[in-house]
Amino acid sequence: MMATHLAQTLLLVDGSSYLYRAYHALPDLKNRQGEATGALYGVLNMLRRLRREAPTDLAACVFDAKGPTFREVWYPDYKANRPPMPDDLRTQVAPLHEAIRAADGAAC
Repeated sequence: MMATHLAQTLLLVDGSSYLYRAYHALPDLKNRQGEATGALYGVLNMLRRLRREAPTDLAACVFDAKGPTFREVWYPDYKANRPPMPDDLRTQVAPLHEAIRAADGAAC
């Protein structure tokens, strides 16, 4: 008996890139408690738009790992001149991860 394989399309999104892009593109948005929300708002909107304009069977949003990676081992000057993540952006990372998880991937 011959197995039938259905082709599925996978969309991979560089979440870290989207995060920085939204952070630098939008004004300094804050919620009622004064917490920064601009990057969070921007990324979720970009993901919704991407899913609407490029529908796929599967999607995943991936983020850079915390701390050193293999790139620093291979090339010690990797990101050597890049400033650290701004604090008001750092506070938006966990809520963004939670929002994407809560959407069960629908946000991505």
